[in-house]
Amino acid sequence: MKTPILIDFDGVIKLGAKPATDAAEFLQFLLDHSIPSYIISNSTLRTGTEIVSYLNENILPAGIPAMTAADATLHYVKEHYKKVSVYCINKIKQLFTEYIDDLKPEAVVIGDNGEDWNFQLMNDIFRKVFEGADIIAMQMNRFWYPRGGELSLDAGAFIKAIEYGSGKEAVLIGKPSPIYFQSALDLLGYASGSDFLMIGDDIESDITGAQAMGGKGILIYTGKTEYPLRDDIKIKPNYEAQNLTEVIEKIKDQL
Repeated sequence: MKTPILIDFDGVIKLGAKPATDAAEFLQFLLDHSIPSYIISNSTLRTGTEIVSYLNENILPAGIPAMTAADATLHYVKEHYKKVSVYCINKIKQLFTEYIDDLKPEAVVIGDNGEDWNFQLMNDIFRKVFEGADIIAMQMNRFWYPRGGELSLDAGAFIKAIEYGSGKEAVLIGKPSPIYFQSALDLLGYASGSDFLMIGDDIESDITGAQAMGGKGILIYTGKTEYPLRDDIKIKPNYEAQNLTEVIEKIKDQL
């Protein structure tokens, strides 16, 4: 079997609002060589279906499946719970409709709440957790840059406060959680412990997450990680690339 490839979306395929200039060539290369691949994103603002729609709208090869941390969280909830309370933007919350029970939830699912984070919201979550509900984190990014906005706290900062107050640790679904990587590998037909390659722009969530599972990581310098890596960064990627064209050459070497 060929080594499967997992590909981050933002910062790799999509740079800002536009696709990377060599995204079409890269995706077509994977399809032409029948390389089992999955596009994965830590976004809790969109679904994998929306990523595929983005590829179609920008006339990019769309034969590679995609999922987000929101999709993976829904899959996890289906397998483990019957009743949950969900805190995220309304579009994503609707995915969980048949499982929502705000009176006696078995778990509290937390995603992106944008500027709706406030003391009342956090206290509501805290009380449910303190009374016994598990914490399910779609992602735990520390900060982010909203489109057109300034540096802002992300969900991870608020979830850490809930953890501290309740004394309970969240189950992380998004990268670098092995739950997320393995969800994509399962869908590609690869069992736990299989070799895989992760292409991402985040040294922590992409590269460390993959390496912790025995996979290898290609760090691409088109997103949030600046080139060259600072000397104080102890994490070392297996491979580095300046763009997707260079990634193609790295994959050819593996083939």
